[in-house]
Amino acid sequence: MSKWKGAAAVCVNEKQELLMIYQGLPHEVKMWSVPSGGVEEGETFEDCCVREVYEETGYHVNVVDELFVKESDLAVVKYFRVKVTGGEKTLHDPDGLVQKVEWRDVELVPDEDFQYKEDIEFLRNYAKEIVT
Repeated sequence: MSKWKGAAAVCVNEKQELLMIYQGLPHEVKMWSVPSGGVEEGETFEDCCVREVYEETGYHVNVVDELFVKESDLAVVKYFRVKVTGGEKTLHDPDGLVQKVEWRDVELVPDEDFQYKEDIEFLRNYAKEIVT
């Protein structure tokens, strides 16, 4: 059985705010995360990251570098540092999951509002350290 493959974008602006999406189906509790999604056939992880950011936020980005890989028995997700190169904040998620797109002070997002709890410490530390 092959693993599900995905990519996630970590983008921090000059105010040290993290680009985040608020997502969930109408009947689900909504949660915050960074833009991310599954690799489609023929895509690289980097291509997936760029596409997902555009689909979920409206921003065009360039991948700067790979930050880390999160792997389990079922999935592998590569996290990339990205930089906004154009576009504008819009909601046009083809899956209809994204409810909001915001630049957030990640310190102010309560732990219980993060979709992927295992990312909290990394994202908070990263947002403090990065200089864009």
